[in-house]
Amino acid sequence: MTVERGVRLMAGVIVLVSLALAHYISPYWLWLTVFVGLNLLQSAFTNWCPAMTILRTMGMKDAGCCSDNAGCCSTK
Repeated sequence: MTVERGVRLMAGVIVLVSLALAHYISPYWLWLTVFVGLNLLQSAFTNWCPAMTILRTMGMKDAGCCSDNAGCCSTK
């Protein structure tokens, strides 16, 4: 799994957990969904978010043309 896919997975899980907590516990948990949405929005422009740093620290690799060892970078 790549960092980019991991970020989307993490964001999706946090949004679903936030919605469940808002439904069963308190509507204030929706602020967590807002936080995730704002982080995704800013990462679209900056290509950085805290989750990317965490996932890289855990050993995930970035998606790149050579991440699958297909030799596609040899054309550059």
